[in-house]
Amino acid sequence: MAAKQADDRELDLVLFGATGFTGRLTAAYLARHAPGDLRWALAGRNADRLAEVRDGLPTGAAPAPEVVVADATDEPSLEALAARTRLVVTTVGPFLRHGEALVQACAAAGTDYVDSTGEPEFVDGVWLRHHAAAEASGARIVHACGFDSIPHDLGVRFAVGHLPDDVPITARGVVRAAAVSSSGTLHSALEQFSRARSMGATHKERRAAEGRPQGRRVRGVAGKPHRDRDLGYWLLPLPTIDPMIVVRSAAADPAYGPDFRYSHYAGTKTLRYAAGGAVAVGGLALAAQVGPVRRALLGRFGSGQGPDERRRERSWFTVDVVAEGGGRTVHARVSGGDPGYTETAKMLAESALCLLLDDNPPTAGMVTTAQAMGEHLTDRLQRAGITFEVL
Repeated sequence: MAAKQADDRELDLVLFGATGFTGRLTAAYLARHAPGDLRWALAGRNADRLAEVRDGLPTGAAPAPEVVVADATDEPSLEALAARTRLVVTTVGPFLRHGEALVQACAAAGTDYVDSTGEPEFVDGVWLRHHAAAEASGARIVHACGFDSIPHDLGVRFAVGHLPDDVPITARGVVRAAAVSSSGTLHSALEQFSRARSMGATHKERRAAEGRPQGRRVRGVAGKPHRDRDLGYWLLPLPTIDPMIVVRSAAADPAYGPDFRYSHYAGTKTLRYAAGGAVAVGGLALAAQVGPVRRALLGRFGSGQGPDERRRERSWFTVDVVAEGGGRTVHARVSGGDPGYTETAKMLAESALCLLLDDNPPTAGMVTTAQAMGEHLTDRLQRAGITFEVL
């Protein structure tokens, strides 16, 4: 295998949550595209369902995976899982409720970890409690390796790479999509809206503990609704994890300049759609505060569900990044197909393979995709059909 030197572990990669909708898509992608000597396994609570997923995988280069029973609520099973493999990739959410024990097990065992979370409180909380252990063990813990937040994180890195690295840089990201939101994303969003105060307190605690880059300024800037004259879109500030990930990547890399600012938006072609989006987000946030309403919405959008293949094939996304510095402006775009499912599974699988197989820069602890994999992951995603371009 064209990989970094292997240790004495039995497995190279374990996919945890393989029976969920995104988990099955990720398993199918790995079966088609992973190398022929990959030692891998599917993990979850139910051996029969895991075997059903394994038996239904498409034929590809990768060998048939093993089946490993492990439960997000059973810490010994997660510790045993982490000890057997070099890397774990997981889709089991909401992560705030189900994810921390697996991160803890990987951080303690020195096992690399990749997930699809978009939950800021989860990411900040596990940094506070497990980053030091991961640094000490050498584990690379990489969150948000799906549509949250790879197009934004790597898209900004791609745009900034076309500007001088010794000038102040201001960047904005604008996402547009035609797709069905995943049930997991809706569950996570409702959870986060209901915990706004706790989420803010955890973020503040992390910022205080993490510190700031020496000799540089890096910050996220909350924008206001407005019309973007360069792009021609109406912009609506988007309260997601993406700008937090971008800012952390910028803090770790002097190539983002001595003074870096980033703002994050959803873009629409008309003011009417922008206003409708603001009302929808506000309504969801309000509903999340009312327990019975929140529970009813969670019950309606059950986890493990998703649109059929025809509907996913009609979906698309773009992330436009406009970066300005040193008197120059760069307009870059990341684009692809169905963001919530098909492309998220692709990004998640390629992130795992990149972290496992490629000659990445030395890192440890909780790091972003740009920090941990950078151009290697960008190259992989371009070969897999996701476009990075300067317009």
